[in-house]
Formats: sequence, C-alpha cells, structure tokens
Amino acid sequence: MPRLDPHSYNDSSQPETESLDWKARVDFRTRRLHAEVTLTLKEASAGPLDLDTRDLDIRAVVDAEGKPLPFLLSPPEVILGSRLRIELPAGVRQLTVRYRTSPEASALQWLEPSQTAGRQHPFLFSQCQAIHARSVVPCQDTPRIRIRYKAALTIPKALKAVMAAGFVRREEPSVEAVEHYEMPQPIPPYLLAFAVGSLASKELGPRSRVWAEPEVLEAAAAEFEDVDAMLRVAESLFSPYGWERFDLLTMPPSFPYGGMENPRLTFLTPTLLAGDKSLVNVVAHELAHSWTGNLVTNASAEHFWLNESFTVFAERRILEALAGSEVARLHAALGRRSLETAIEHFRAQPQWTVLRTHLAGVDPDEVFSQIPYEKGYLMLCAMEERVGRQAFDAYLRRYIETFSFQALTTEDWVAFTERELPGVLAQVHAEDYLHKPGIPASAPAPRSHRLEQLQRLKGTVPSAEAVKDWTAAEWQLFLEWMPADTSRDTIKALDERFQLTQSHNSEVLVAWLVAALRAHYAPALERAEAFLGEVGRMKYLKPLYSTLGASKDYRARAREVFKKYAERYHPIARQGVESILSRA
Repeated sequence: MPRLDPHSYNDSSQPETESLDWKARVDFRTRRLHAEVTLTLKEASAGPLDLDTRDLDIRAVVDAEGKPLPFLLSPPEVILGSRLRIELPAGVRQLTVRYRTSPEASALQWLEPSQTAGRQHPFLFSQCQAIHARSVVPCQDTPRIRIRYKAALTIPKALKAVMAAGFVRREEPSVEAVEHYEMPQPIPPYLLAFAVGSLASKELGPRSRVWAEPEVLEAAAAEFEDVDAMLRVAESLFSPYGWERFDLLTMPPSFPYGGMENPRLTFLTPTLLAGDKSLVNVVAHELAHSWTGNLVTNASAEHFWLNESFTVFAERRILEALAGSEVARLHAALGRRSLETAIEHFRAQPQWTVLRTHLAGVDPDEVFSQIPYEKGYLMLCAMEERVGRQAFDAYLRRYIETFSFQALTTEDWVAFTERELPGVLAQVHAEDYLHKPGIPASAPAPRSHRLEQLQRLKGTVPSAEAVKDWTAAEWQLFLEWMPADTSRDTIKALDERFQLTQSHNSEVLVAWLVAALRAHYAPALERAEAFLGEVGRMKYLKPLYSTLGASKDYRARAREVFKKYAERYHPIARQGVESILSRA
C-alpha cells in the first residue's frame, strides 16, 4: 500500500498513532535510554503495523494485557533505519514496546562534564528533526501523523530534565528523580524534545522563562529579556499563541542549529549570547514557527519549504514591527546572500534548488540548505507585493486557521492559494520557484538607504566614522560582499582598524574568517581553529570547513582540526562536516 512519506515505513492503509506514553531511564554511564513506549492507536485494528526505528534494541512487544505480540525488526536501510513490523490481533488499540537506544543514537548527544559550562555534571539533549525521532522511540516518524504524549524521565537526582511539553511533577523516590511531562496538543514526531543536565531557570515574563546552565543563566536572561514583547507582536500579526508557554533553553555549544522550535521549549544555541541582543532574530524565527511549522506542518521533507519560508516571512514581519523596516531589509539582504551561496553550492545538483523536492532515496540532512527558507520567502514577498499587505495578511491568517494541527503538501497549498487568491500564483511565476532551479529573474530584491550605503563601501577599508552606527547585520553584509580576490593587505588593514579577528559576534566573526582565510591571513587561521573547537552550530562549521577544505594549503589542517574536535559535535553536524571534507 502507499507510503506517502519517502522517509518513513508508515503505510497509509495501517492505523495511525493517536498518543504515546513514554517512560525512559537516562543512563549516562552506558549512554543509553532504557525505555518503553505505549502506543494508543486512533482505532482498534488487526494486521501489520509498521513503525520506524533506528539502532533500537527491541526487547519485547506486548498488548494492553501484557500478552506478547509477534514482531519482526528488519535489517537497517542506510537512510530509513529498520522497519519494526508488529502483527496485531483483532481488536488491539494499545500496545507497548520495550527497548533501549544505541549509544550512537542519531538524535542524541551525550556530553561529558568537561563539555559543559559548569564542568561538574554530564548533559544530554535530543535533536529529532528531520527523521531522528526513530532513534529515540519506535514510532510512525512522519510529520503526517501528529501525536500527543506523556513522558516520565528517570534521571540522576542532582540533575534536571526539561521537555518541550507541559511540566506535571517531579518525584524523588531514591537516588534518582522522575520528571513527568505531558504534551496535550498533537505534534509531529520531530518536535519530541528533551534535555537533561545541571539547569536553572529565570522568569522573563508571564508566559516565558529561560533555562540554562547556572553559569550562563544571567547572560541568557539578559539577552532574551524582550521575548514577551516579541510574543505580543507575533500574536497581533497572526493569531493568539496556542501553546500556553514560550520558554527558552540555552543549549551547550555543540547544539547543531541556531534554534529548534520545539513547542513550549525552544532550544537555542549559546552563540546568540553576543551581549547586545544583536542576534535575537533567531528567537523571532523560532517563535514564528509556533504558527508556521508547529501548527501548520509540512507533510514530509519534500515539502519542507512550507515550514521554513512562511517562518522566515513571519520572522521578518516581527523584526519590522520591533526594529523598523530598514533592519528587516538588512536581514532580507543577508537571506538573499545565503540563498545565492546555497544555489552555488548545489550548482552540480540543481534539482535541490527547487522548493518542491523529490527525496526518495535521499537523506534530508544531506540536502538541508537555506533554499527552502529564502527562495520560498522571496515567493511570498512577491505575492504580498502583488495583492497588497492587507490582503496578504488576511490570506496568511486564513492559511493558519485552515491548516492548524494539520500537515499539508505543496499541492494542498497551491489549491488553497488558488481559492483564496485566484490567479496570483501565475502572476508571480510561482512555477519558477516551486519547480525550476535557481533564483527566478522576477524575484523581488530588498532595497533601502542603508543597503545602498553598504554597496558603495563594498571592497574598501571604510573609515571609523563611516561605520560607527553599523549594526551586526551591516558588518556581516559588508564582509560577505567582499570580493573573493580581496588582497591580504586589505584584510590586514581592516583587522588593524576594527579588530575583527577578536569579534564576539559569531555571525560577524564567521563572515570575517571566511574572507580572511581566502586571503591567507595568518591570524584568521589560528582564530578559526580555536572557534571550531568552541561551537557545534552547522551554520558556522560548514562555511569554515568548506573554506579551509577548498585551499590546498589548509586542507590537511582542516582534517586535523576535525579529527581533534569531531567528538564535540552533534552526530548531524559530524555527518555534514565529513561530507564537506570528503568532497574537498
């Protein structure tokens, strides 16, 4: 029967999961979760039930009365993992799988105390997007099927467990503690998220708090203190916030993304802690996902652009409301630059530069890029320009209302848009965005006075007076726009005047290091090597390793640095860097 998601063994003719009841004991010594999960189906059924797993040690499968159920764990496929087929007798609506995870589970990163800020306790966190939930719990690991869940995590008493769910209670029956959580709203499996470590919290507002290791809590609270204002602006633009709380967890440096929009508890990279709130647009992005992604979800990775392009559009509307249109346009220009870089990266594989992809046999992590974010954003901007902001805002609100707590395909979106805004897709040449490679010639481009000023300074060494009011976004654009053949003397002059090698803003620093490494500026090599040992965010690892790997002088050093720091990176990030260096 049909498999509607190429990255799941789920058979659409089989019953769907309604909820999970998950119990797991966290074992830092063996780096395993010893777990069981009870699945409740939407209806009683009989016959085969296929679940997704990856590297799980399945111990038993039983029905609600504890009677064993026949099951077969198939040999693993490289991308999908192993199919767990369970034979259900007539009338079964609930079943329990007992299992343990692998020490190499692709969704989990186990950190030694030395890899944390406090250096006293270990740390564990999950990252399930796009198809890694199956390495934590056997499930129908497709965003098509949303689930509610309850969870009980058994952890060392000295530590705290947090989840992207509602806190219920903590019990301390022995040397261990049990933390109970519940997610009442149905979510796609990739939003299952938790962390365990030495954690403390501070309230930011009536609906938000920040969690972090105690050593970085005050810095995180200061950086994110305006989150409630951001939340109110988002509600005014879209609809009331539907997840009760918007809490933030500041992750260890090895977290592979800028942020992850886990509902009720967004995960954020510590690289956002610049000390001046200059990188909090990432928080706006993850907040926007509360509507576009968490409420309205792509049906599979082939439609990933539906999650991200709407979220980028919403993020920049929030930024515009909070900081003005000039700032929003600076970020749009940065997005356009990242899109051009991604298009160039896939020049030999143009099929990955369309929005509506076809990914059978393709690992979604391998083709992850800024294309679904920024190319889709340009299409939505073109639509807004065509129909006007008022009409587009009304369309966006109807879109969210219509598809809340549902998953949809590109084809569903096209049909909805044709009903709501007849003819607009043809007017903006939507086919060029959805199904043709590259950036459409008709795509809108950001324009502003500050962008024009930056363009005039491109490739120069500006005066201190000229840059005294620059934001971090302007510095980043200026550096990313530097010609690839910029001389070492120009690079040296820039560093002497502005001390860019010592920048504490990670976005500015990486843009600078890429430009300086191309010019073989020696201080940049030393700083890049140190920085690659300090962070695990793929947005920074990929351009730095790519730049080093592209130089015959630096290629061997790049491999040495990766060998030195690979264990600090999340499995998803390690895979990405290995791919870069293998092509170098």
